[in-house]
Amino acid sequence: MSAGEPFDDLTFGPPAVRGFLHRASSPSGDAFALTHGAGGDCRAPLLVALAGAFANAGITTLRCDLPYRQVRPKGPPSPARSALDREGLEHAVLALRRLPSRRVFLGGLSYGGRQASMLAAAKPGVADALLLLSYPLHPPGRVTELRTAHLPDLRTPTLFVHGSVDPFGSLDEIGAARALIPAPSDLVPLEGAGHGLYVGRPSAAATPRLAHRIVDAFLTWRDSHPFGG
Repeated sequence: MSAGEPFDDLTFGPPAVRGFLHRASSPSGDAFALTHGAGGDCRAPLLVALAGAFANAGITTLRCDLPYRQVRPKGPPSPARSALDREGLEHAVLALRRLPSRRVFLGGLSYGGRQASMLAAAKPGVADALLLLSYPLHPPGRVTELRTAHLPDLRTPTLFVHGSVDPFGSLDEIGAARALIPAPSDLVPLEGAGHGLYVGRPSAAATPRLAHRIVDAFLTWRDSHPFGG
């Protein structure tokens, strides 16, 4: 599976779009911008596997580093600068629309998915659909600190993929959050999986299986909804 080609785009000014582009060998006209969680980067094994699997399915995919990760290789994002991360995601979508792309989807792991959803709520139409992997609904053990204020403004079709033992939100809590979203949404539950979406420890064998499961679920969901295009 291809590791993708380095991608660096300053067309839209700072923040830059940086990451790796996986070109579809038989393009469908769709494209995907995927990003990482708070503690990772776009080289996360699951993101690499997802990008490759989406590209093999005809969706050109960019896995990109959020602006905070571009300036420092480790450490969590700053809440005070999260708007810059959302701007970086918007630039990633705009870069993919220049390919050109019929539809552009946007998503990410945990923090990256949350920022994608906040961007889409603030700017309807920025992406044609969202893929939220392990949405961090609340900090572990602090169930009243819900990160849902923007969801009533989210009018972009959204697919959640969530583990049944994720400490950042139970499946029932994700269901309650989905009820706040006026756009079509769905949930792919992963029984026994935690916040990393794996059941047990990640492994070289488990990663491609998990990626293909997520990609197959997204493709089925995409094909059942006449959004975009």
